[in-house]
Amino acid sequence: MNFLAHARLARHGNDLFMLGNLVADGIKGPVPTTAPCELARGIRFHRRMDALIDQHDTTLALKRQAPAPQRRVCGIALDIVWDHFLARLYHDEVLNQRVYHVLSCHSDMVPERQVRLFEHLRRDNWLKAYASFDFTCRAIAGVGTRLSGPNRLAELTPWLEREYALLEESFHEIWPWMQQAACEHAAASTGQ
Repeated sequence: MNFLAHARLARHGNDLFMLGNLVADGIKGPVPTTAPCELARGIRFHRRMDALIDQHDTTLALKRQAPAPQRRVCGIALDIVWDHFLARLYHDEVLNQRVYHVLSCHSDMVPERQVRLFEHLRRDNWLKAYASFDFTCRAIAGVGTRLSGPNRLAELTPWLEREYALLEESFHEIWPWMQQAACEHAAASTGQ
């Protein structure tokens, strides 16, 4: 999942928990021992949600259906596609503004490798812009420019466009399950 999905799943937590969910992809390796407790919990929560969705039967089936040369990067594209459906079907401006506020107020805790990314995210209101599938496909292709070798993500966008109905159907299967999994994991991790 990408920023919007992680923000929605983390919205029950405090701002540092949300920040941890937003910056988790920018932190490689173990969670830093110096990280504030709620930030670290947010990073771990993000990683758990990623692991769950990556192993979901629907995600695995979509990856198998993707064109062979792009299968390895299909999961990256699907994460961003889920944000598209969230933005289009469940627009939540209050949550979007909270995300931008959290990133702005805690900019000193954003990993260096994500600073420019989050500046663009806020300035160009990506969380709302994801409602446009054209914008979403451009975002997917943009991520592909940061990977080594040919831009397999850009090559995947015609398949995404062609399979839009299947992707939306898949989203409706995955999202309720992810929300339930997030609630269960959050309850277990706080000892409730």
